[in-house]
Amino acid sequence: MNGPKLIIALTKGRILQETLPLLTMAGIEPLEDITNSRKLLFDTREPAVRLLIMRGSDVPTYVRFGSADMGIAGKDLILEGGSEGFYEPLDLNIARCKMMTAVPKLYRPSSGRLRVATKFTNIAKKFFAERGQQIELIKLSGALELAPSLGLADAIVDIVDTGKTIKANGLVPQYTIADISSRVIVNKAAMKIKTALIQKVLVKLREVVEIHSADKAEH
Repeated sequence: MNGPKLIIALTKGRILQETLPLLTMAGIEPLEDITNSRKLLFDTREPAVRLLIMRGSDVPTYVRFGSADMGIAGKDLILEGGSEGFYEPLDLNIARCKMMTAVPKLYRPSSGRLRVATKFTNIAKKFFAERGQQIELIKLSGALELAPSLGLADAIVDIVDTGKTIKANGLVPQYTIADISSRVIVNKAAMKIKTALIQKVLVKLREVVEIHSADKAEH
């Protein structure tokens, strides 16, 4: 098919597993098995649409700078990196979890500065600033749950799904900062240039999300 192509950036891993069935229902089915391929760019049954597979943290960046026209990213990444350069027109209502603070079971608040371990430094900074609480941020990429028990931090800010991991490490959830799910994001310039194509995809995805949400509610 001639004319503009639409590139949609998708997150690898668990979110991809939940995203692909929705895209297939919307007529955007990859022509080969994404999960068993080393390729990163895939053609689909919708000739104008291609899928780009990458790390979740890179999706907003690719969309922000226009290397991808659209993307599907977790709300946590949007909150952390900001939404400059793109719109967020649709919540896919998948990969749901919460951004929370968690503290040790026997936590005793102190009057001093709270030491908070997280990889979501911007979210944590904003949350505690709004509470008027001074903190010392400790940036970690992983093993956050261990930080309080090893004396590195008083609290953590992280994604909580079932809560089993924090519980297993002697922590309890404290405050909910935000409800997280996967969102469709669209580059602002692409929305002007490829309006018809993007709107067509958004309309199909909205219909699929409504059906999917109704099915979930019934079960």
